[in-house]
Amino acid sequence: MQRTGKIRPSEITSESNYLNRRRFLESGLLAGASLLAGGANSASLPASAGTKLTGIVQSKFSTSEAANSFEDISTYNNFYEFGTGKADPHENAQDFQARPWTLEVAGHAEHTGRYQLEDFIKPYTLEERIYRMRCVEAWSMVIPWVGIPLAAIIKKTAPTSNAKFVRFETLNDPQQMPGQRSRVLQWPYREGLTMAEAMHPLTLMAVGLYGQVLPNQNGAPLRLVVPWKYGFKGIKSIVKIEFVEKMPETTWNMSAPHEYGFYANVNPNVAHPRWSQARERRIGSGLFASKQETLMFNGYAEQVASLYEGLDLKRNF
Repeated sequence: MQRTGKIRPSEITSESNYLNRRRFLESGLLAGASLLAGGANSASLPASAGTKLTGIVQSKFSTSEAANSFEDISTYNNFYEFGTGKADPHENAQDFQARPWTLEVAGHAEHTGRYQLEDFIKPYTLEERIYRMRCVEAWSMVIPWVGIPLAAIIKKTAPTSNAKFVRFETLNDPQQMPGQRSRVLQWPYREGLTMAEAMHPLTLMAVGLYGQVLPNQNGAPLRLVVPWKYGFKGIKSIVKIEFVEKMPETTWNMSAPHEYGFYANVNPNVAHPRWSQARERRIGSGLFASKQETLMFNGYAEQVASLYEGLDLKRNF
């Protein structure tokens, strides 16, 4: 993965005030079943999508590749809770109410409970991370997420030795999410990571993109980003994080276990049963642009390959 100290604003956004940022966030502490007040340096999360986030710091983990446009990222989505078409989430999620939002932390950890989202993120530093995103459907984007390293959150919850996996769950609300009225998947949407994957420095809990509050169609108000895995691992609109001992069931694996494995690592050498994964189409590159080669672990092999030493990646796809 390429790293840069600074990303040119022309590669990210044309908004003139995008670089007007202050570094003022410091990590806080999670004690007992409640979060300590963050004080003057606390992160704040505005309620309205499109609102600017403040105190964002640039991450050393960002790629130097130019990001897709905000329009690309916010209008071409897979979010089956709002429909199966790529334009459905943008069209059907505009009235989705992402506030107030309660997040439950459960399972094998010392500090569990229910939190208002604003209180949950208050102690942490918001980072911008420009990541490649590869869909299992063989298309890709580059996205400037804003979020919190999942490892920082996990450390404060103090998992016990019985916590081998982290399980995530999406809101189940068919009134707000019309796609959940269909039987296309088993609701609510569920995902999971090994503890080592969840603790990896690249794994992010995103609350924004392009320096703004996360749009509804992109998984507001809280979603998972694991850049070396296929996009369906990036569970959206999370309401529950649970530390479990056994590998959790995950939605796409439950739906089609021969097509979608638990690990879902980007691997050009393992084809999907219905198409090759060797090449990908970069969204926004133009109708006649050539497909580009897919990189092992989506280009993050140097950082994450050690997580899978000794694991048969064709069998454990």
